Amino acid sequence: MGNFVNKIGVIGLGSMGMGIAQSLIKNNIPTYGFDLNQDACKSLFNAGAIAVGQNAAEFAHEIDALLLVVVNGRQVEAILFSGEQPLAEQLRPGTIIVLHSTLSAEQTKNIAQRLALYQLPLVDAPISGGAIKAAEGKLTVMASGEPALFEQLSPVFDAISERLYRVGNEVGLGSTVKTIHQLLAGVHIAVAAESMALAAKAGIELDVMYDIVTHAAGNSWMFENRMQHVLDGDYTPKSSVDIFVKDLGLVMETGKALNFPLPLASTAHQMFISVSNEGLGQQDDSAVIKTFKGITLPEKKA
Repeated sequence: MGNFVNKIGVIGLGSMGMGIAQSLIKNNIPTYGFDLNQDACKSLFNAGAIAVGQNAAEFAHEIDALLLVVVNGRQVEAILFSGEQPLAEQLRPGTIIVLHSTLSAEQTKNIAQRLALYQLPLVDAPISGGAIKAAEGKLTVMASGEPALFEQLSPVFDAISERLYRVGNEVGLGSTVKTIHQLLAGVHIAVAAESMALAAKAGIELDVMYDIVTHAAGNSWMFENRMQHVLDGDYTPKSSVDIFVKDLGLVMETGKALNFPLPLASTAHQMFISVSNEGLGQQDDSAVIKTFKGITLPEKKA
């Protein structure tokens, strides 16, 4: 096998983690999956995982690299460093930790320093592309870390990604690039919602408006993808409002750290916070359109 990593653990089998783990299995990479959700574990086991469970510690001695695909930095820290015998202590020295979650650059650097005490190297590797691309093994990865680690992980990145961007050797750079990407994603969803809300107020048929925009210069990937959810009246979360409360929060922290103004990001952030504050934080992020009052939106067809 050369010096490639062999056995891979994936912690977090949500829509992204499940796709990543299944892509590894399809590429004949021995894969272990961990999640608190038993159904997710069963599903991955049936797809061909070597082992699944709620706790990676049971298999800490077998794993060569551990991919973390959880919601936020707090979860990452809890998984690695909490408890009597933290997972970081139980993994073999040299086990590569790959961080796919979106964190601030500062938090990522802090985690890397703490992992170094256990001789565990970190690759900062945020992902984009959504659940469908994850399932197809075609994610975009924005990564930073030591070059030697990328060599060892090349079969993994080949399996899960269509594009791997290496943005530097320093941990934190990958997180910064992902944060800047999320600025665009969040603002695009917010402005898509604003335009469709205005169309609703003006009495324009929303499916006509959607059709025109998606065939004209004002279109964006987010408009095309998310405003379809609004037309369907279906706010089942593919990515939730609260994810953008968090991610645009990271954008604002980055601006603050660099003393740099981010007027559009800050407005979009307030829109997502406003909808979350109304109790809709777990709905699809396209529900940010519900921040606009005095309009009638399509209802889900029974």
